[in-house]
Amino acid sequence: MSHICVKAVVSGKVQGVGFRFHTAHEGLKLSLSGYARNESDGTVTVLMCGDEKNVQALLSWLDKGPPTANVTGLIHEHVDWQAIDGFSIQ
Repeated sequence: MSHICVKAVVSGKVQGVGFRFHTAHEGLKLSLSGYARNESDGTVTVLMCGDEKNVQALLSWLDKGPPTANVTGLIHEHVDWQAIDGFSIQ
């Protein structure tokens, strides 16, 4: 099992629509750790760490987001492993 960390930036209508809450819920369902954080430019940054296939599954989910959101962009990059407990909303 390969463990990785990926940081993603999601743009569109992603603030004020429960995006971070739903992202944390999906991350926990996939046994991932990390966080979802609002940024001042209107984007949401998501750090996700765990099994590579589960990280890929969350990335696929982020491309659409919850029904209340309208995702127009998703960029991501691999980052160094970080040991984080749980999936927080920041």
